[in-house]
Amino acid sequence: MQTRTLGPLTVSALGLGCMGMSEFYGASDDAESVATIHRALDLGVTLLDTSDVYGPHTNEVLVGRAIAGRRDEVVLATKFGIVRDADDPKARGVNGRPEYVRASIEGSLQRLGVDHVDLYYQHRVDPDTPIEETVGAMAELVAEGKVRALGLSEAGPETIRRAHAVHPIAAVQSEYSLWSRDIEDGVIGTLKELGIGLVAYSPLGRGFLTGAITSLDDLAADDFRRDNPRFQGENFQKNLDLVAVVQRLAAAKGVTPAQLALAWVLAQWDGIVPIPGTRKVSRLEENVAALDVTLSPDELAEITAALPAAAGTRYPEAQMGRLTI
Repeated sequence: MQTRTLGPLTVSALGLGCMGMSEFYGASDDAESVATIHRALDLGVTLLDTSDVYGPHTNEVLVGRAIAGRRDEVVLATKFGIVRDADDPKARGVNGRPEYVRASIEGSLQRLGVDHVDLYYQHRVDPDTPIEETVGAMAELVAEGKVRALGLSEAGPETIRRAHAVHPIAAVQSEYSLWSRDIEDGVIGTLKELGIGLVAYSPLGRGFLTGAITSLDDLAADDFRRDNPRFQGENFQKNLDLVAVVQRLAAAKGVTPAQLALAWVLAQWDGIVPIPGTRKVSRLEENVAALDVTLSPDELAEITAALPAAAGTRYPEAQMGRLTI
């Protein structure tokens, strides 16, 4: 397995996002999800990504059950900071207060069944709490041995700099793919300058770039992508046209669309670790095979030039304001 570094951590060059195993993408099967995590470990995938908000809480329990007895094979990442409303499943808040940081790690450790987390992210920046206070509390967890390295998710350049001045930030997790490239303007340059890795979530465009989604009928009634602007109305058809380009380029290369999309992300910088999510062994194996796909400079340029920007924002309007603060 190829490896890359995130601060003090050495991880597999491709990780596994576990969110969809518990929520957001329709019905799932815990036994199948556990089998997928076990297969990932067998293949040498070490970075497993979860969060206390997924479920909520149930995804950490699932991951903890899957890694029981194999903890030493895992670089375990989880997150805190997004707060859900029990009365409104779609409502979200953000909490970065120091006392919440401590309460959150204790809950995560218990659910995961571990004595420490390798990479602990603030899931979204709290605009009402100075980042210095949040990261200061996170740094205390490192000193206590409950966390090995710190991360931020969807943070902007200035916030990253301020956080890094308090305690080294190992990784910033942001959406990055062939159709989500807005962090190229500012964030990635900041990460390179400071020696911080990028963990790229949704590197397959929430499944769209695989070509497996051709209509909304392919999504379960409770699939959150139905509320995503890129999956709605005229945007959906425009993005299908974009996927057709990916399919054409992948066919010419002799790989699947998913493998082409992942290979493109991996080739952008050796500080990037994509974490495509899946709950199926077959998809996992397909994704891992992307590590064997080499794209020449000419091929990379062709792919980049051939793909227009995606139609629609990454999230519904109410959530866009929480990104890259």
